[in-house]
Amino acid sequence: MQILSSPIKLRLKKILSRGLDAVDAHAAVGRAFSRDGAALTIGRRRYDLNNYERVVVVGAGKATAPMAQAVEQRLGHWLHSGFIVVKQGYGLPMKRILVAEAGHPVPDRSGQRAAAKLCAMVSALGRRDLLIVLLSGGASSLLPAPVAGVTLADKQRTTEKLLRCGATIRDINTVRKHLSRIKGGRLAELSDATIVTLILSDVLGDDLSTIASGPTVPDPTTYRDAIAILKRYRIWMTVPQRVRQHLDRGCRGLVSETPKPGSPLFRRVHHHLVGNNGVAVRAVARAAREAGFQTIVPEAIIGEAREAGQRFGAMAKTLLRKGRPLRKPYCLVAGGETTVTVTGRGTGGRAQEFATAAALEIAGLPKVWVVAIGTDGTDGPTDAAGAVVDGDTVARAQRLQINLVGALKRHNTYPALKKLGQLIVTGPTGTNVNDLYLLLVR
Repeated sequence: MQILSSPIKLRLKKILSRGLDAVDAHAAVGRAFSRDGAALTIGRRRYDLNNYERVVVVGAGKATAPMAQAVEQRLGHWLHSGFIVVKQGYGLPMKRILVAEAGHPVPDRSGQRAAAKLCAMVSALGRRDLLIVLLSGGASSLLPAPVAGVTLADKQRTTEKLLRCGATIRDINTVRKHLSRIKGGRLAELSDATIVTLILSDVLGDDLSTIASGPTVPDPTTYRDAIAILKRYRIWMTVPQRVRQHLDRGCRGLVSETPKPGSPLFRRVHHHLVGNNGVAVRAVARAAREAGFQTIVPEAIIGEAREAGQRFGAMAKTLLRKGRPLRKPYCLVAGGETTVTVTGRGTGGRAQEFATAAALEIAGLPKVWVVAIGTDGTDGPTDAAGAVVDGDTVARAQRLQINLVGALKRHNTYPALKKLGQLIVTGPTGTNVNDLYLLLVR
């Protein structure tokens, strides 16, 4: 973890590392998944491996490689084969599980080929087989399998529109599910095998139908919902015509809906959550207390990144003015996931926008720091996980003739924060459970 300029970087590294370690995907699966001979235990369920002809592992997501390593190690010779798809650069060596890398957050040809291979593997399984599905955030982009009549280019354009308009992950995935042959429970439709899905949640509230667009989960949303979302964000007329036609045909009952809650096919499908944002937040809070900070955990942070950052920075001013309920030093630790409505062509990410907006609010406050970091190590299309700013950030930016207000308006925060040396760089972290936000006052 690289934190270049902050005077609290050593303490901050230790605190953040504790949070990331708590949701390490390999360790999280290891805690939920064990085997004693032919007796396989996943969560509270037991499976007799002697009852299955084949045990196959498939999966997708930014944190799925370490999950797959843990499963492969524990299954040993019982594992017949496997295939997972991860973001470019996120692969890890495996013995029996094949690893493909694909584009994220916009789907690409590599992902489409990988999705086809994964579907073929799942379709070949029958009632005497056990399918273990590994999912983490990012799987929706990594497994593009467009429905008939919709092209990959159509899905790419629709995804880009959704990402830029400020849509929530639930809204984005509602649309994705109704353009896919995998998402919204459709992967479970492909096979009669017993299915066990291990999930590392990147969705606040852990809605299983939203995480990775719920490929093995009943889908409560409809074609009508998908159309309403595109209209609400005012992009209905700008998405490709073939997308509009397919969704309209779905509303008229001319193409099948995603499988719904109550469908008998899910009787043979089980799910187990191995980690989420709350686990990371609690670990960070414990580490902060051990480092001597009084700690409180406010509600999860959502909404537009710059507005949420402004509120977080304003909170610091309010707490300092009142001098209660905390005495210095103290630390606020929050989890969450903000959105960015992009209007320019700048480079940045939601954590960097959050931090930049907070820096403008805490300008001039001594010994105050705000941290925003994506737990997967990637904030937007950049090599940074996030940023740490302080009460002197704005003054230093002015001395270096860096316009932070302009950078925020143009969604171009990455170059500004890089010049200031205030980015946090981790590389792939082996996990993905939303974002972490810290306010530290000494």
